[in-house]
Amino acid sequence: MIKDLWYKNAVIYSLNVESFLDSNGDGTGDFEGLSRSLDYLQGLGVTCLWLAPFQKSPRRDHGYDISDYYQVDPRFGTLGDFVDFTHEANQRGIRVMMDLVVNHTSDQHPWFQEARRDPKSKYRDYYVWSETKPEDAHKGVIFPGVQDTTWTRDSVARQYYFHRFFEFQPDLNIDNPLVRAEIRKIMGFYLELGISGFRMDAMPFVIEGKSPQARSPMNYELLRDFRQFLQWRSRDAIILAEANVEPKHSIRYFGDDGDRLQMMFNFWVNQNLFLAMATGDTKPLVRALEQTRERPANAQWGQFLRNHDELDLGRLTDKQRQAVFDAMAPDPSMQLYERGIRRRLAPMLHGDPRRLRMAYSLMFALPGTPVLRYGDELGMGDLLELPERDCARTPMQWSNEPQAGFSRAEKLVRPVIDHGPYSYEQINVADQRRDPESLLNWTARMIRIRKEVPEVGWGDFEVIDAGRPGVLALRYRWLNNSVVIVHNLTDEAAEVTLHLPGERNSKLVNLLTRDHSEADKRGTHHLIMEPYGYHWYRAGGLGYLLERTVV
Repeated sequence: MIKDLWYKNAVIYSLNVESFLDSNGDGTGDFEGLSRSLDYLQGLGVTCLWLAPFQKSPRRDHGYDISDYYQVDPRFGTLGDFVDFTHEANQRGIRVMMDLVVNHTSDQHPWFQEARRDPKSKYRDYYVWSETKPEDAHKGVIFPGVQDTTWTRDSVARQYYFHRFFEFQPDLNIDNPLVRAEIRKIMGFYLELGISGFRMDAMPFVIEGKSPQARSPMNYELLRDFRQFLQWRSRDAIILAEANVEPKHSIRYFGDDGDRLQMMFNFWVNQNLFLAMATGDTKPLVRALEQTRERPANAQWGQFLRNHDELDLGRLTDKQRQAVFDAMAPDPSMQLYERGIRRRLAPMLHGDPRRLRMAYSLMFALPGTPVLRYGDELGMGDLLELPERDCARTPMQWSNEPQAGFSRAEKLVRPVIDHGPYSYEQINVADQRRDPESLLNWTARMIRIRKEVPEVGWGDFEVIDAGRPGVLALRYRWLNNSVVIVHNLTDEAAEVTLHLPGERNSKLVNLLTRDHSEADKRGTHHLIMEPYGYHWYRAGGLGYLLERTVV
Protein backbone atom coordinates (compact mmCIF):
# COMPACT_ATOMS: atom_id res chain seq x y z
CA MET A 1 0.00 0.00 0.00
CA ILE A 2 2.80 2.43 0.89
CA LYS A 3 4.47 1.84 -2.49
CA ASP A 4 1.19 2.19 -4.38
CA LEU A 5 0.43 5.49 -2.63
CA TRP A 6 3.93 6.85 -3.26
CA TYR A 7 2.69 10.44 -3.28
CA LYS A 8 1.85 10.31 0.44
CA ASN A 9 5.53 10.63 1.41
CA ALA A 10 7.03 12.21 -1.71
CA VAL A 11 9.07 15.40 -2.01
CA ILE A 12 7.99 17.26 -5.16
CA TYR A 13 10.21 19.79 -6.96
CA SER A 14 8.59 22.27 -9.36
CA LEU A 15 10.51 23.69 -12.31
CA ASN A 16 10.25 25.33 -15.74
CA VAL A 17 12.31 23.54 -18.40
CA GLU A 18 13.10 26.88 -20.07
CA SER A 19 14.65 28.29 -16.89
CA PHE A 20 16.69 25.33 -15.63
CA LEU A 21 19.70 24.60 -17.88
CA ASP A 22 20.45 25.45 -21.52
CA SER A 23 22.50 22.69 -23.18
CA ASN A 24 22.75 24.04 -26.72
CA GLY A 25 23.54 27.71 -26.14
CA ASP A 26 20.37 29.23 -27.58
CA GLY A 27 19.46 30.98 -24.31
CA THR A 28 16.54 28.70 -23.41
CA GLY A 29 16.60 25.72 -21.08
CA ASP A 30 15.86 22.36 -22.66
CA PHE A 31 15.31 18.68 -21.90
CA GLU A 32 18.93 17.79 -22.59
CA GLY A 33 19.97 20.34 -19.98
CA LEU A 34 17.37 18.99 -17.56
CA SER A 35 18.68 15.46 -18.08
CA ARG A 36 22.17 16.66 -17.23
CA SER A 37 20.81 18.19 -14.02
CA LEU A 38 19.28 14.98 -12.70
CA ASP A 39 22.32 14.05 -10.61
CA TYR A 40 21.96 17.37 -8.78
CA LEU A 41 18.27 16.76 -8.16
CA GLN A 42 18.92 13.21 -7.00
CA GLY A 43 21.55 14.51 -4.60
CA LEU A 44 19.12 17.09 -3.26
CA GLY A 45 16.81 14.21 -2.40
CA VAL A 46 13.63 15.09 -4.28
CA THR A 47 11.53 12.14 -5.39
CA CYS A 48 9.26 13.71 -8.02
CA LEU A 49 9.65 16.50 -10.57
CA TRP A 50 6.70 18.64 -11.63
CA LEU A 51 7.25 20.21 -15.06
CA ALA A 52 5.54 23.40 -16.20
CA PRO A 53 3.99 23.21 -19.71
CA PHE A 54 6.50 22.19 -22.38
CA GLN A 55 4.24 21.36 -25.33
CA LYS A 56 4.20 23.36 -28.55
CA SER A 57 2.86 26.84 -27.84
CA PRO A 58 3.03 30.48 -28.94
CA ARG A 59 4.04 31.00 -25.29
CA ARG A 60 2.02 34.16 -24.80
CA ASP A 61 1.24 32.78 -21.31
CA HIS A 62 4.37 30.81 -20.45
CA GLY A 63 3.15 27.72 -22.27
CA TYR A 64 -0.33 27.65 -20.76
CA ASP A 65 -1.60 28.38 -24.28
CA ILE A 66 -0.97 25.05 -25.99
CA SER A 67 -1.23 24.70 -29.77
CA ASP A 68 -0.28 21.00 -30.02
CA TYR A 69 -0.62 18.63 -27.07
CA TYR A 70 1.45 15.90 -28.72
CA GLN A 71 4.60 17.85 -29.57
CA VAL A 72 7.39 19.24 -27.43
CA ASP A 73 7.99 22.91 -28.12
CA PRO A 74 11.07 22.99 -30.40
CA ARG A 75 12.73 25.46 -28.04
CA PHE A 76 13.03 22.66 -25.48
CA GLY A 77 14.08 19.85 -27.79
CA THR A 78 12.27 16.91 -29.33
CA LEU A 79 9.86 14.26 -28.14
CA GLY A 80 12.85 11.92 -28.16
CA ASP A 81 14.71 14.25 -25.78
CA PHE A 82 11.68 14.20 -23.48
CA VAL A 83 11.53 10.39 -23.47
CA ASP A 84 15.28 10.22 -22.75
CA PHE A 85 14.72 12.58 -19.83
CA THR A 86 11.86 10.59 -18.27
CA HIS A 87 13.89 7.41 -18.69
CA GLU A 88 16.94 8.94 -16.99
CA ALA A 89 14.78 10.30 -14.18
CA ASN A 90 13.10 6.94 -13.58
CA GLN A 91 16.51 5.26 -13.57
CA ARG A 92 17.41 7.47 -10.62
CA GLY A 93 14.19 6.74 -8.79
CA ILE A 94 12.71 10.15 -9.59
CA ARG A 95 9.14 10.29 -10.85
CA VAL A 96 7.96 12.94 -13.31
CA MET A 97 4.68 14.85 -13.26
CA MET A 98 3.61 17.37 -15.87
CA ASP A 99 1.10 20.17 -16.17
CA LEU A 100 -2.11 19.12 -17.88
CA VAL A 101 -3.65 22.27 -19.34
CA VAL A 102 -7.08 21.31 -20.66
CA ASN A 103 -9.31 24.12 -19.47
CA HIS A 104 -8.41 25.92 -22.69
CA THR A 105 -6.11 25.82 -25.71
CA SER A 106 -4.24 28.48 -27.61
CA ASP A 107 -6.29 30.31 -30.22
CA GLN A 108 -3.62 29.02 -32.64
CA HIS A 109 -4.55 25.40 -31.96
CA PRO A 110 -5.85 23.65 -35.12
CA TRP A 111 -9.05 22.75 -33.27
CA PHE A 112 -9.90 26.41 -32.71
CA GLN A 113 -8.78 27.50 -36.15
CA GLU A 114 -11.10 24.99 -37.81
CA ALA A 115 -13.89 25.73 -35.32
CA ARG A 116 -13.91 29.43 -36.18
CA ARG A 117 -13.81 28.75 -39.95
CA ASP A 118 -16.49 26.08 -40.22
CA PRO A 119 -19.67 26.15 -38.09
CA LYS A 120 -20.44 22.58 -39.20
CA SER A 121 -17.07 21.22 -38.08
CA LYS A 122 -17.05 18.85 -35.12
CA TYR A 123 -14.49 21.20 -33.57
CA ARG A 124 -17.05 24.00 -33.37
CA ASP A 125 -18.50 22.30 -30.30
CA TYR A 126 -15.06 21.83 -28.80
CA TYR A 127 -15.43 25.45 -27.64
CA VAL A 128 -18.14 27.60 -26.07
CA TRP A 129 -19.89 30.14 -28.33
CA SER A 130 -22.62 32.76 -28.09
CA GLU A 131 -24.39 34.83 -30.75
CA THR A 132 -24.43 37.85 -28.44
CA LYS A 133 -22.15 38.99 -25.69
CA PRO A 134 -23.49 37.71 -22.35
CA GLU A 135 -24.46 40.34 -19.81
CA ASP A 136 -22.04 38.94 -17.23
CA ALA A 137 -19.05 38.98 -19.60
CA HIS A 138 -17.14 41.35 -17.35
CA LYS A 139 -17.51 39.10 -14.30
CA GLY A 140 -15.18 36.33 -13.20
CA VAL A 141 -11.99 37.65 -14.83
CA ILE A 142 -8.88 35.93 -13.50
CA PHE A 143 -6.40 38.77 -14.04
CA PRO A 144 -7.91 42.05 -12.78
CA GLY A 145 -6.20 45.07 -14.26
CA VAL A 146 -4.92 43.02 -17.20
CA GLN A 147 -8.06 41.20 -18.40
CA ASP A 148 -11.38 43.01 -19.02
CA THR A 149 -13.79 40.32 -20.18
CA THR A 150 -14.41 36.58 -20.43
CA TRP A 151 -16.17 36.79 -23.81
CA THR A 152 -14.54 38.03 -27.02
CA ARG A 153 -15.99 38.27 -30.52
CA ASP A 154 -14.19 36.32 -33.21
CA SER A 155 -14.20 38.11 -36.56
CA VAL A 156 -14.16 34.88 -38.57
CA ALA A 157 -16.79 32.92 -36.63
CA ARG A 158 -18.86 36.09 -36.10
CA GLN A 159 -19.70 34.86 -32.64
CA TYR A 160 -18.42 35.40 -29.13
CA TYR A 161 -16.28 32.70 -27.54
CA PHE A 162 -15.73 32.10 -23.83
CA HIS A 163 -12.29 32.41 -22.26
CA ARG A 164 -11.94 32.29 -18.49
CA PHE A 165 -8.35 33.48 -18.88
CA PHE A 166 -6.83 35.65 -21.64
CA GLU A 167 -8.59 36.19 -24.96
CA PHE A 168 -5.99 34.05 -26.76
CA GLN A 169 -6.98 31.07 -24.56
CA PRO A 170 -10.48 29.92 -25.64
CA ASP A 171 -12.07 27.52 -23.16
CA LEU A 172 -12.74 23.94 -24.14
CA ASN A 173 -16.31 22.70 -23.84
CA ILE A 174 -15.92 19.97 -21.23
CA ASP A 175 -19.58 19.01 -21.62
CA ASN A 176 -18.74 17.66 -25.07
CA PRO A 177 -17.95 13.90 -24.87
CA LEU A 178 -15.47 14.31 -27.74
CA VAL A 179 -13.49 16.84 -25.70
CA ARG A 180 -13.38 14.47 -22.74
CA ALA A 181 -12.16 11.73 -25.07
CA GLU A 182 -9.39 14.06 -26.30
CA ILE A 183 -8.32 14.71 -22.71
CA ARG A 184 -8.11 10.99 -22.00
CA LYS A 185 -6.09 10.50 -25.16
CA ILE A 186 -3.60 13.19 -24.08
CA MET A 187 -3.24 11.64 -20.65
CA GLY A 188 -2.75 8.17 -22.13
CA PHE A 189 -0.10 9.44 -24.53
CA TYR A 190 2.12 10.86 -21.79
CA LEU A 191 1.58 7.92 -19.45
CA GLU A 192 3.12 5.77 -22.17
CA LEU A 193 6.12 8.12 -22.24
CA GLY A 194 6.97 7.68 -18.57
CA ILE A 195 4.83 10.26 -16.76
CA SER A 196 3.69 9.37 -13.22
CA GLY A 197 0.99 11.97 -12.89
CA PHE A 198 -0.51 15.29 -13.87
CA ARG A 199 -0.80 18.60 -12.11
CA MET A 200 -4.18 19.65 -13.48
CA ASP A 201 -4.31 23.37 -14.10
CA ALA A 202 -7.34 25.46 -13.10
CA MET A 203 -9.36 22.44 -11.99
CA PRO A 204 -12.52 24.27 -10.79
CA PHE A 205 -12.80 25.96 -14.19
CA VAL A 206 -12.29 22.67 -16.03
CA ILE A 207 -15.38 21.13 -14.44
CA GLU A 208 -17.63 24.21 -14.26
CA GLY A 209 -20.62 24.62 -16.55
CA LYS A 210 -19.85 27.14 -19.30
CA SER A 211 -23.06 27.57 -21.24
CA PRO A 212 -23.88 31.27 -21.82
CA GLN A 213 -27.59 30.58 -21.35
CA ALA A 214 -27.61 28.82 -17.98
CA ARG A 215 -24.53 27.81 -16.05
CA SER A 216 -24.83 24.17 -15.00
CA PRO A 217 -23.48 22.98 -11.64
CA MET A 218 -19.91 21.75 -11.18
CA ASN A 219 -19.47 18.32 -12.74
CA TYR A 220 -17.47 16.56 -10.02
CA GLU A 221 -18.15 13.18 -11.63
CA LEU A 222 -15.62 14.09 -14.30
CA LEU A 223 -12.93 13.77 -11.64
CA ARG A 224 -13.91 10.15 -11.07
CA ASP A 225 -13.76 9.54 -14.82
CA PHE A 226 -10.22 10.96 -14.98
CA ARG A 227 -9.18 8.88 -11.95
CA GLN A 228 -10.59 5.67 -13.42
CA PHE A 229 -8.82 6.24 -16.71
CA LEU A 230 -5.50 6.74 -14.92
CA GLN A 231 -5.92 3.54 -12.95
CA TRP A 232 -6.79 1.58 -16.06
CA ARG A 233 -3.69 2.80 -17.85
CA SER A 234 -1.23 3.12 -14.96
CA ARG A 235 -2.01 1.77 -11.51
CA ASP A 236 -0.05 4.37 -9.51
CA ALA A 237 -0.37 7.52 -11.65
CA ILE A 238 -2.01 10.48 -9.91
CA ILE A 239 -3.70 13.84 -10.45
CA LEU A 240 -2.59 16.82 -8.36
CA ALA A 241 -5.22 19.53 -8.71
CA GLU A 242 -4.81 23.27 -8.65
CA ALA A 243 -8.06 24.16 -6.90
CA ASN A 244 -8.11 27.23 -4.68
CA VAL A 245 -11.41 26.39 -2.98
CA GLU A 246 -12.90 26.70 0.47
CA PRO A 247 -12.40 23.70 2.79
CA LYS A 248 -16.07 22.75 2.66
CA HIS A 249 -15.70 21.99 -1.05
CA SER A 250 -12.47 19.99 -0.81
CA ILE A 251 -14.13 16.64 -0.14
CA ARG A 252 -16.04 16.97 -3.42
CA TYR A 253 -12.70 16.97 -5.25
CA PHE A 254 -11.26 14.06 -3.27
CA GLY A 255 -14.56 12.15 -3.26
CA ASP A 256 -16.24 10.81 -0.13
CA ASP A 257 -14.57 7.44 -0.71
CA GLY A 258 -11.33 8.85 -2.11
CA ASP A 259 -12.35 7.85 -5.63
CA ARG A 260 -11.76 11.18 -7.37
CA LEU A 261 -8.51 13.15 -7.05
CA GLN A 262 -5.49 11.79 -5.21
CA MET A 263 -3.96 15.20 -4.37
CA MET A 264 -4.85 18.89 -4.11
CA PHE A 265 -2.74 21.90 -3.28
CA ASN A 266 -3.73 23.28 0.11
CA PHE A 267 -4.20 26.95 -0.77
CA TRP A 268 -6.26 27.49 2.37
CA VAL A 269 -3.40 26.55 4.68
CA ASN A 270 -0.87 28.34 2.45
CA GLN A 271 -2.59 31.71 2.75
CA ASN A 272 -3.11 31.39 6.49
CA LEU A 273 0.50 30.26 6.91
CA PHE A 274 1.71 33.54 5.45
CA LEU A 275 -0.74 35.44 7.63
CA ALA A 276 0.67 33.62 10.67
CA MET A 277 4.26 34.42 9.65
CA ALA A 278 3.38 38.07 9.01
CA THR A 279 1.66 38.57 12.37
CA GLY A 280 3.56 36.10 14.58
CA ASP A 281 0.22 34.54 15.57
CA THR A 282 -0.36 30.86 14.80
CA LYS A 283 -4.13 30.91 15.41
CA PRO A 284 -5.08 31.45 11.72
CA LEU A 285 -2.81 28.59 10.69
CA VAL A 286 -4.15 26.26 13.38
CA ARG A 287 -7.71 27.07 12.32
CA ALA A 288 -6.86 26.39 8.66
CA LEU A 289 -5.22 23.06 9.55
CA GLU A 290 -8.33 21.99 11.44
CA GLN A 291 -10.63 23.15 8.64
CA THR A 292 -8.73 21.04 6.09
CA ARG A 293 -8.25 18.00 8.31
CA GLU A 294 -11.01 15.96 6.68
CA ARG A 295 -9.89 13.91 3.70
CA PRO A 296 -10.07 10.24 2.65
CA ALA A 297 -7.25 8.00 3.84
CA ASN A 298 -5.79 7.63 0.33
CA ALA A 299 -5.96 11.39 -0.44
CA GLN A 300 -3.23 13.90 0.23
CA TRP A 301 -2.63 17.63 0.47
CA GLY A 302 0.23 19.30 -1.38
CA GLN A 303 1.82 21.81 1.02
CA PHE A 304 3.87 24.65 -0.43
CA LEU A 305 5.23 28.11 0.26
CA ARG A 306 5.79 29.61 -3.19
CA ASN A 307 5.03 28.30 -6.64
CA HIS A 308 5.30 29.49 -10.24
CA ASP A 309 2.41 31.95 -9.86
CA GLU A 310 1.91 34.84 -7.47
CA LEU A 311 1.25 34.12 -3.80
CA ASP A 312 -2.56 34.23 -3.95
CA LEU A 313 -4.06 35.83 -0.81
CA GLY A 314 -7.57 36.13 -2.23
CA ARG A 315 -9.15 33.97 0.49
CA LEU A 316 -8.01 36.29 3.29
CA THR A 317 -10.02 39.29 4.44
CA ASP A 318 -8.95 42.72 3.22
CA LYS A 319 -7.44 43.46 6.63
CA GLN A 320 -5.57 40.17 6.77
CA ARG A 321 -4.28 40.55 3.22
CA GLN A 322 -3.03 44.05 3.98
CA ALA A 323 -1.16 42.73 7.01
CA VAL A 324 0.73 40.30 4.77
CA PHE A 325 1.36 43.02 2.19
CA ASP A 326 2.72 45.35 4.87
CA ALA A 327 5.08 42.70 6.22
CA MET A 328 6.28 41.08 2.99
CA ALA A 329 5.42 43.24 -0.04
CA PRO A 330 4.85 46.85 1.05
CA ASP A 331 5.51 48.36 -2.36
CA PRO A 332 2.63 48.08 -4.88
CA SER A 333 5.14 46.90 -7.51
CA MET A 334 5.57 43.74 -5.43
CA GLN A 335 1.84 42.97 -5.58
CA LEU A 336 -0.22 41.50 -8.40
CA TYR A 337 -3.84 41.23 -9.58
CA GLU A 338 -5.13 43.03 -6.47
CA ARG A 339 -4.82 39.82 -4.48
CA GLY A 340 -1.28 38.48 -4.43
CA ILE A 341 2.48 38.88 -4.07
CA ARG A 342 4.77 38.17 -7.00
CA ARG A 343 8.02 37.89 -5.03
CA ARG A 344 10.20 34.90 -4.24
CA LEU A 345 10.22 33.72 -0.64
CA ALA A 346 13.71 34.89 0.37
CA PRO A 347 13.14 38.62 -0.34
CA MET A 348 9.64 38.36 1.15
CA LEU A 349 11.32 37.34 4.41
CA HIS A 350 13.93 40.12 4.01
CA GLY A 351 16.73 37.63 3.47
CA ASP A 352 16.73 36.54 7.12
CA PRO A 353 18.29 33.04 7.04
CA ARG A 354 16.72 32.10 10.40
CA ARG A 355 13.27 32.96 9.18
CA LEU A 356 13.79 31.30 5.80
CA ARG A 357 14.86 28.01 7.35
CA MET A 358 12.05 28.11 9.86
CA ALA A 359 9.53 28.64 7.04
CA TYR A 360 10.82 25.67 5.05
CA SER A 361 11.04 23.49 8.14
CA LEU A 362 7.41 24.38 8.85
CA MET A 363 6.37 23.51 5.29
CA PHE A 364 8.03 20.09 5.64
CA ALA A 365 6.17 19.62 8.93
CA LEU A 366 2.66 20.36 7.67
CA PRO A 367 0.26 17.43 7.11
CA GLY A 368 0.73 16.45 3.50
CA THR A 369 3.40 16.26 0.81
CA PRO A 370 5.92 19.13 0.48
CA VAL A 371 6.30 20.92 -2.87
CA LEU A 372 9.47 22.96 -3.46
CA ARG A 373 10.06 25.57 -6.15
CA TYR A 374 13.32 25.46 -8.12
CA GLY A 375 15.97 27.78 -6.72
CA ASP A 376 14.32 28.12 -3.34
CA GLU A 377 16.81 25.58 -2.00
CA LEU A 378 19.39 28.30 -2.65
CA GLY A 379 17.36 31.29 -1.46
CA MET A 380 17.09 32.80 -4.95
CA GLY A 381 15.56 36.25 -5.31
CA ASP A 382 13.54 38.02 -8.00
CA LEU A 383 13.76 40.73 -10.65
CA LEU A 384 10.90 43.12 -10.02
CA GLU A 385 11.64 45.01 -13.23
CA LEU A 386 10.31 42.02 -15.17
CA PRO A 387 6.54 42.01 -15.80
CA GLU A 388 3.96 40.27 -13.64
CA ARG A 389 4.95 36.68 -12.74
CA ASP A 390 8.17 36.72 -14.78
CA CYS A 391 10.06 38.32 -11.90
CA ALA A 392 10.17 35.00 -10.01
CA ARG A 393 10.94 32.83 -13.06
CA THR A 394 14.55 33.84 -13.69
CA PRO A 395 17.13 31.22 -14.73
CA MET A 396 18.53 28.77 -12.22
CA GLN A 397 21.76 30.06 -10.66
CA TRP A 398 24.31 27.26 -11.06
CA SER A 399 27.59 29.09 -10.55
CA ASN A 400 29.31 32.50 -10.42
CA GLU A 401 30.32 32.14 -14.08
CA PRO A 402 28.69 34.36 -16.76
CA GLN A 403 24.93 33.95 -17.08
CA ALA A 404 24.94 32.08 -13.76
CA GLY A 405 26.19 28.93 -15.51
CA PHE A 406 22.71 28.55 -16.99
CA SER A 407 23.73 29.21 -20.61
CA ARG A 408 26.59 30.34 -22.84
CA ALA A 409 24.27 32.53 -24.89
CA GLU A 410 24.39 36.32 -24.68
CA LYS A 411 20.62 36.72 -24.76
CA LEU A 412 18.51 34.52 -22.49
CA VAL A 413 14.84 33.60 -22.30
CA ARG A 414 14.81 35.84 -19.21
CA PRO A 415 17.73 37.73 -17.67
CA VAL A 416 19.65 36.29 -14.75
CA ILE A 417 19.81 38.20 -11.47
CA ASP A 418 23.18 39.94 -11.80
CA HIS A 419 23.08 42.59 -9.09
CA GLY A 420 22.26 42.99 -5.44
CA PRO A 421 22.28 40.45 -2.60
CA TYR A 422 20.48 37.81 -4.70
CA SER A 423 22.80 38.00 -7.71
CA TYR A 424 24.22 34.77 -9.09
CA GLU A 425 27.67 35.82 -7.88
CA GLN A 426 26.33 35.78 -4.33
CA ILE A 427 23.86 32.87 -4.53
CA ASN A 428 24.57 29.80 -6.64
CA VAL A 429 24.76 26.02 -6.49
CA ALA A 430 28.53 25.69 -6.85
CA ASP A 431 29.37 27.92 -3.88
CA GLN A 432 26.68 26.47 -1.65
CA ARG A 433 27.74 22.91 -2.37
CA ARG A 434 31.13 23.70 -0.83
CA ASP A 435 29.65 25.34 2.26
CA PRO A 436 28.38 22.80 4.83
CA GLU A 437 26.26 25.53 6.47
CA SER A 438 24.62 26.68 3.22
CA LEU A 439 20.89 26.73 2.63
CA LEU A 440 21.35 24.13 -0.13
CA ASN A 441 22.99 21.62 2.19
CA TRP A 442 20.50 22.44 4.94
CA THR A 443 17.61 21.78 2.52
CA ALA A 444 19.08 18.42 1.46
CA ARG A 445 19.36 17.50 5.13
CA MET A 446 15.76 18.53 5.84
CA ILE A 447 14.51 16.54 2.85
CA ARG A 448 16.31 13.48 4.21
CA ILE A 449 14.76 14.06 7.65
CA ARG A 450 11.30 14.53 6.13
CA LYS A 451 11.52 11.28 4.17
CA GLU A 452 12.56 9.49 7.36
CA VAL A 453 9.48 10.84 9.15
CA PRO A 454 6.61 9.27 7.18
CA GLU A 455 4.29 10.04 10.09
CA VAL A 456 3.84 13.52 8.60
CA GLY A 457 2.59 12.15 5.28
CA TRP A 458 0.68 9.17 6.60
CA GLY A 459 -0.30 9.87 10.20
CA ASP A 460 -2.97 11.81 12.04
CA PHE A 461 -1.93 15.19 13.39
CA GLU A 462 -2.76 16.87 16.66
CA VAL A 463 -2.10 20.50 17.61
CA ILE A 464 -0.47 20.59 21.06
CA ASP A 465 -1.06 23.68 23.18
CA ALA A 466 2.34 25.37 23.55
CA GLY A 467 1.04 28.23 25.70
CA ARG A 468 2.46 30.79 23.28
CA PRO A 469 0.51 32.36 20.38
CA GLY A 470 3.62 32.47 18.21
CA VAL A 471 4.60 28.82 18.70
CA LEU A 472 3.07 25.91 16.79
CA ALA A 473 3.49 22.37 18.12
CA LEU A 474 2.26 19.40 16.06
CA ARG A 475 2.22 15.74 17.04
CA TYR A 476 1.84 12.98 14.45
CA ARG A 477 1.04 9.36 15.21
CA TRP A 478 1.27 6.44 12.80
CA LEU A 479 1.86 2.70 13.18
CA ASN A 480 2.77 2.91 16.86
CA ASN A 481 5.28 5.72 16.20
CA SER A 482 5.04 9.37 17.22
CA VAL A 483 6.84 12.61 16.31
CA VAL A 484 6.53 16.10 17.78
CA ILE A 485 7.54 19.14 15.72
CA VAL A 486 7.68 22.64 17.20
CA HIS A 487 8.16 26.00 15.43
CA ASN A 488 8.57 29.53 16.76
CA LEU A 489 7.20 32.00 14.22
CA THR A 490 8.42 35.08 16.13
CA ASP A 491 11.72 36.92 16.51
CA GLU A 492 11.75 36.43 20.29
CA ALA A 493 12.95 33.41 22.25
CA ALA A 494 10.16 31.53 24.00
CA GLU A 495 9.98 29.06 26.86
CA VAL A 496 7.42 26.42 25.97
CA THR A 497 5.75 23.72 28.04
CA LEU A 498 4.27 20.71 26.29
CA HIS A 499 2.13 18.03 27.86
CA LEU A 500 1.92 14.91 25.71
CA PRO A 501 -0.73 12.53 27.04
CA GLY A 502 -0.59 9.01 25.71
CA GLU A 503 3.17 8.83 25.19
CA ARG A 504 4.64 5.67 26.70
CA ASN A 505 8.12 7.13 26.98
CA SER A 506 9.11 10.38 28.68
CA LYS A 507 11.93 11.20 26.27
CA LEU A 508 11.84 13.36 23.11
CA VAL A 509 14.87 12.75 20.89
CA ASN A 510 15.83 15.76 18.77
CA LEU A 511 16.42 14.70 15.15
CA LEU A 512 18.43 17.80 14.26
CA THR A 513 20.62 18.48 17.30
CA ARG A 514 21.64 16.87 20.59
CA ASP A 515 19.15 19.06 22.46
CA HIS A 516 16.84 16.28 23.65
CA SER A 517 14.03 16.67 26.17
CA GLU A 518 13.07 14.59 29.20
CA ALA A 519 9.63 15.07 30.74
CA ASP A 520 9.35 16.05 34.38
CA LYS A 521 7.45 14.01 36.95
CA ARG A 522 4.17 15.48 35.74
CA GLY A 523 4.87 14.40 32.20
CA THR A 524 5.57 17.95 30.98
CA HIS A 525 8.36 18.94 28.59
CA HIS A 526 10.05 22.32 28.98
CA LEU A 527 11.59 23.65 25.78
CA ILE A 528 13.53 26.80 24.96
CA MET A 529 12.65 27.92 21.45
CA GLU A 530 15.13 30.24 19.78
CA PRO A 531 13.86 33.18 17.68
CA TYR A 532 12.49 31.53 14.52
CA GLY A 533 13.52 28.21 16.01
CA TYR A 534 12.37 24.75 14.92
CA HIS A 535 12.71 21.42 16.73
CA TRP A 536 11.93 17.98 15.30
CA TYR A 537 11.51 15.29 17.96
CA ARG A 538 10.87 11.58 17.86
CA ALA A 539 8.99 10.39 20.91
CA GLY A 540 10.54 7.52 22.83
CA GLY A 541 13.91 7.29 21.14
CA LEU A 542 15.53 6.00 17.98
CA GLY A 543 14.32 2.41 18.28
CA TYR A 544 11.09 3.40 16.58
CA LEU A 545 11.67 1.12 13.59
CA LEU A 546 11.58 -1.86 15.92
CA GLU A 547 8.29 -0.65 17.39
CA ARG A 548 6.54 0.22 14.13
CA THR A 549 3.57 -2.01 13.47
CA VAL A 550 3.02 -3.72 10.12
CA VAL A 551 0.69 -2.03 7.63
